[in-house]
Amino acid sequence: MSSARRHEDSQPWGDPAVTEPLSDNTADVIVVGAGPAGSTTAYHLAKAGLDVLLLEKTEFPREKVCGDGLTPRAVKQLVAMGIDISEEAGWLRNKGLRIIGGGSRLQLDWPDLASYPNFGLVRKRDDFDEQLARQAQKAGARLFELCNVSGPIIDDRTGRITGVTAKLGDEKRPVTFHAPLVVAADGNSTRLSLAMGLHRREDRPMGVAVRTYFESPRHEDDYLESWLELWDRRGAQDRLLPGYGWIFGMGDGTSNVGLGVLNTSDSFKELDWREVLKAWCASMPEEWGYTPEHMTGPIRGAALPMAFNRQPHYTKGLLLVGDAGGMVNPFNGEGIAYAMESGQLAADVIVQAHARPTPATREIALQRYPRVLKDTYGGYYTLGRAFVKLIGNPKVMQIGAQRGLTHPLLMKFVLKLLANLTDPTGGDTMDRVINGLTKVAPKA
Repeated sequence: MSSARRHEDSQPWGDPAVTEPLSDNTADVIVVGAGPAGSTTAYHLAKAGLDVLLLEKTEFPREKVCGDGLTPRAVKQLVAMGIDISEEAGWLRNKGLRIIGGGSRLQLDWPDLASYPNFGLVRKRDDFDEQLARQAQKAGARLFELCNVSGPIIDDRTGRITGVTAKLGDEKRPVTFHAPLVVAADGNSTRLSLAMGLHRREDRPMGVAVRTYFESPRHEDDYLESWLELWDRRGAQDRLLPGYGWIFGMGDGTSNVGLGVLNTSDSFKELDWREVLKAWCASMPEEWGYTPEHMTGPIRGAALPMAFNRQPHYTKGLLLVGDAGGMVNPFNGEGIAYAMESGQLAADVIVQAHARPTPATREIALQRYPRVLKDTYGGYYTLGRAFVKLIGNPKVMQIGAQRGLTHPLLMKFVLKLLANLTDPTGGDTMDRVINGLTKVAPKA
């Protein structure tokens, strides 16, 4: 079915008196940003038969700061999108998480659940994001690369967003795109959300991740590795910092080595975390190769917007997904799974709204999106915010590592909690406890 034909058949979303010209720049939905959140949203919308414009400011392949490790939550989303996740297709599988701290070392397998697979994956973000974007294209989404969205088009009478302005291509040609609904998947900076008056909540945690790659014999590893004690040994006295380090083998001759830190700590603003990462890497065994001469790229950093730090997630024709809506898990800094899940949730709401016969009934359906997000993550993120405040004191992390890692059963519970991996029904005792906690916690 052609794009023009779809528009002739579809009902207008907003005011019936508002009509937009039919063109290649007009669609049912515009998705701004082709990262995991945007591409997943576009894929599910296109699969449902909606006409979707997917606008990406850069050109694939492109760099993104990430640990490159995917938990079973993200794997489930990849399977739902029909992505080939076989080793032959370039994916490296992992069995679970290796935790190091307090003089102990513990390997925990991902849990066996009905709701999620029991393995994770590793893949570089430059390649990962492109795979999702191309899958959205295959489903029917129209992808525009080198399309830098500059702002919203707003109906003066209603205040609703009706499209976006952008600069297209290397020549930065001014263009406009029109749609009655727009999805902001433009990351933590989310200029589109800011232009619509949606600012970051200062009472929600923010993290920072910094990472680089090294040529290393440790490039093949069956486990993701997390170091719970992050020491700064650059001064006269060793200093325990409020963060954690990671080492993920990439299977291609390199390791992704990085660290994460929370803004709840006193050290958040005073330290140069790139220098901290260099010092941390220098403390590793020399044979691992985490030295400057084996570094294959620069140290890069990125913000991790957590626990719904921008709200509301729907207003006046604009939906927020992924980092734009602060979807990162405050327990472990995981963002990809929640970006993809929120994209699927947003698409489900939009598809249902699209089938409604009048603007008023469509708006009722769209207003459900923030409630769906809070029902899904609200209680869990509230627990996560309390956890973040607790570990803002590095001594708490140290004591927890020293005492917790000697109790494998306790750490199995902690892994399920931090990775948000439980069966919602029919699970074991740990699942029921975690699910119960998230249900009684406020959904803020």
